[in-house]
Amino acid sequence: MDSRLRRIINKIEDRSLRGKIVDMIEKSSIEIDGRRYEGLPLEIAPGSTFHHHDYLGGLLEHVLSSSKIASVLCDCVEEIYHGKVDRDIIFAGVILHDLYKTLTYEERVDGRYGFTPLAERVDHLSLIISEMTRRGFPLDLIHAVYAHHGATGPMRPKTVEALILHLADLADSQLNGEVIKAARYLVKEATGEMLEKITAKEAFEILHLKKVGGWDHLRRTLGKRRED
Repeated sequence: MDSRLRRIINKIEDRSLRGKIVDMIEKSSIEIDGRRYEGLPLEIAPGSTFHHHDYLGGLLEHVLSSSKIASVLCDCVEEIYHGKVDRDIIFAGVILHDLYKTLTYEERVDGRYGFTPLAERVDHLSLIISEMTRRGFPLDLIHAVYAHHGATGPMRPKTVEALILHLADLADSQLNGEVIKAARYLVKEATGEMLEKITAKEAFEILHLKKVGGWDHLRRTLGKRRED
């Protein structure tokens, strides 16, 4: 297991819940109608097929970044507003909310990601909720995961923990997606070419190149990289 993911899991104080989380990650397959479906390892799965984190390892990056955002939101609630937050629900929800995307995405021969046959019939949220219920996870955690899409999902957040999870997920998804969109635009304007595959790390670097050196610096740097 990735050491960064392990550190998030270790923040969960409830030992029973922590054990369930580890078991869920290590045994993330699911059986439906007598057939077992296996997915991509969490460490290499994308976070989506196009909109955000749509590259190798994108899902893990999304979990890591969302956990940091969620931690800051918890601090705001507790230190500024003097509210109470169950951080076990927060960290567990961050880890689990998109976990079964690993069962719904597959890498195609052209290197891009598409949907598995399972995903053509059941979405990742329905899969994770059904499995969490089967494995006896706490209701508040099931709700937080179920409501993490906010107004665009099947249920709006009804607890502070669910709201924090939703906001952390939304903020990181938009941060990643908008930076990648901006980088693709800059590359197209500078070179006339459209980038099909780009990571957030590469996107932030492209934005920095344009910021510090302008269009000419960006064109020269991208040109040298194509030559290499």
